[in-house]
Amino acid sequence: MVGGIMMVVAISAFIVVHEAGHYWAARATGMKATEFFLGFGPRLWSFRRGETEFGVKALLFGGYVRIAGMSIGERIDPADAGRAYREQPFWKKSVVVLSGVTLNLLTAYLLLFGLFWYSGAAELTTAVERVSPEISPGVPSPASVAGVLDGDVMTAIDGVALDGWEQAVQLIMSRPGETVTLEVVRDGLPRSLTATLGSYHPQTGEAVGFLGVSPVARRVSIGPITAAGRAAVAEWAILSGALDAIARIVRPGSLLELGGVLAGQSDVPEEIRPVSPIGLVRIGSQASEVGIGNIVFILAVVNVTLALFNSVPLYPLDGGHFAVALYEKVTGRRVDHRNLVPIAALVVLFMLFLGLVAIVLDIVNPLTL
Repeated sequence: MVGGIMMVVAISAFIVVHEAGHYWAARATGMKATEFFLGFGPRLWSFRRGETEFGVKALLFGGYVRIAGMSIGERIDPADAGRAYREQPFWKKSVVVLSGVTLNLLTAYLLLFGLFWYSGAAELTTAVERVSPEISPGVPSPASVAGVLDGDVMTAIDGVALDGWEQAVQLIMSRPGETVTLEVVRDGLPRSLTATLGSYHPQTGEAVGFLGVSPVARRVSIGPITAAGRAAVAEWAILSGALDAIARIVRPGSLLELGGVLAGQSDVPEEIRPVSPIGLVRIGSQASEVGIGNIVFILAVVNVTLALFNSVPLYPLDGGHFAVALYEKVTGRRVDHRNLVPIAALVVLFMLFLGLVAIVLDIVNPLTL
């Protein structure tokens, strides 16, 4: 339950961060921001500071910052001349529309950086966490035949002293089918065991040596530079995965499967399944049971997903605003915003479709980690 509450608060905070990027950028570039709201629909609470009204609305499925001259068909008050979005040069428009995405990506990076720096890295040791009893039904693993037990610490293979798990793996894999002497420490006492290695890997089928043990992992501290590098690699991996997910979802076949949910189908492949706030709360509740690190990582994924979704170059998303500004810059011609209404309507309908499908799935077929 605590994890679920944390997820709700965090997602709301990320939406505010995204919109704050637009707000701060608008202020910094001299544009007029008239509203800054979390949610849509009826106003629940608000206050005014300067020329901007801040508040919360009833439907907490997003947020927005209203900037003068940015909405389709909006008339500009003569008093706001020179401060409207549509009057600004390309670079100012770009800063405003991309600032929210930038802050979400930065937030994800900082979350990952903090996670890696705090939790350190996993280092595999030569201590045996688990011995696989069989490599296939009825076929015992070489380790179990040799008498290796959980908790044994491997110290040498055929007289070669081990200084880490990677070295042990290389020695074992290089000797398929061979009989080796395995030196271990058990209960503080050294022992010698004889093991005939497997001649292929049970998962890959490769002709490599195989023992049948998994190592104990321990956490080791890492410095901020290493954490920074790992955070960048992790964010890139999340971004690539999210791009693949979006590409799979928008395929015609996937959309037909998702549409079937509204007709009573409740089982769709996980790789195309959208997740609603209901599902995220459930995921947060489950993740909290196995550690705060899981919640932090999921929150980083949420930030990257928010950034990527908003970057899609379709109006009225941030990427769509940027695409329009870029078109105007390249061609030197103004876009008639009335022509963007059908595109905006289709995008909003698609978002409502995905949102409804996600809510139905998260109610009738809840996600489990």
